[in-house]
Amino acid sequence: MKIRAALLREMGVQGPYAQTKPLKITEIELDPPGFGEVLVKMRASGLCHSDLSVINGDRPRGLPMVLGHESSGEVVEIGPGVTDLKPGDHVVMVFVPSCGNCGPCMEARPALCEPGAAANTQGTLLGGERRLHIGSEYINHHTGVSCFADHAVVSRRSCVKVTADISHREAALFGCAVLTGAGAVVNRARIRLGDTAAVVGLGGVGLSALLAAVGAGARRVVAIDLSDEKLELARQMGATHVINPSRVASDADLIDQAGGRVDFGFDMAGAVPAFETAYKLTRRGGATITSGLPNPRFNFPLSLSQLVGEEREIRGSYLGSGVPALDINRYIDLYKAGRLPVDKMLGKSFTLDQINEGFDHLASGGSLRDAIVF
Repeated sequence: MKIRAALLREMGVQGPYAQTKPLKITEIELDPPGFGEVLVKMRASGLCHSDLSVINGDRPRGLPMVLGHESSGEVVEIGPGVTDLKPGDHVVMVFVPSCGNCGPCMEARPALCEPGAAANTQGTLLGGERRLHIGSEYINHHTGVSCFADHAVVSRRSCVKVTADISHREAALFGCAVLTGAGAVVNRARIRLGDTAAVVGLGGVGLSALLAAVGAGARRVVAIDLSDEKLELARQMGATHVINPSRVASDADLIDQAGGRVDFGFDMAGAVPAFETAYKLTRRGGATITSGLPNPRFNFPLSLSQLVGEEREIRGSYLGSGVPALDINRYIDLYKAGRLPVDKMLGKSFTLDQINEGFDHLASGGSLRDAIVF
């Protein structure tokens, strides 16, 4: 079938993207689903910094590629071997497919799935195939999803069936922003009642982490961002302290504004200064957790004596460090119960034809969780 999709052929194009248009809306041929795959009609696709990092070259990927990894849609057709989905089912996409058979998958760590990581690196679906092409030129899939298109073929292992009683615009949040941010708090940090936390970077992932920390009963939650508007929203969401780093005079001033150091410092911005801030705010014996994905060339120098002498922990968290097939529906249930009000971070809606303007809005740093709505 013919689809319309946002195609990236060149990384590192400078903005404003509304003028340079790195993403071209292109007619692409989409092959039908193969074994273990499904055809999904996309309804809403979130705009995330992980996509922007491919556009600006911070996260190199094989090109040409159809971007997009956070989405909600409706099953149109199932391929051979798919027995637990049917046309009309609502699904949320997951940006790491899990084979279910490798070591990490059998340890209930599907974010670390080895065949899934290999497929994402190669730009294929989990089974190793590409379903996108223009004539004889095959197009790479982005993390097995490629949801900046009106339809996509994905592995059954790349989607989770969800309830149909929330909108697709809301449901899309749970495929990356909520899954990653809340998961870092509840699965990787395992925050307990009375713990303290600092969240650096209040994009969709950071705001989700903040909501999860508040919901878990953290007694002090520090929100840190360069946007005063986001800080005000964080305060409304339950942050006890808010800090704009542009108005911090020193490390001592940072700690004072935060009300002291914290048990868990979260870097949700994917930038070395953000991680450094989270690390400075982490107490002796505490853990600094990062879910950001900066340019792989960037490094952070660590004092090994401090790491040992203060019994510090540094943890990475990918895909929320949980099991998406379980976690997504648990988070949706909490949202429907009013205990995880992620709708507060819904941003602007764009059409597929406005996708470059959408990434300009994201790059400005002032956006919430914007989305392409089909």
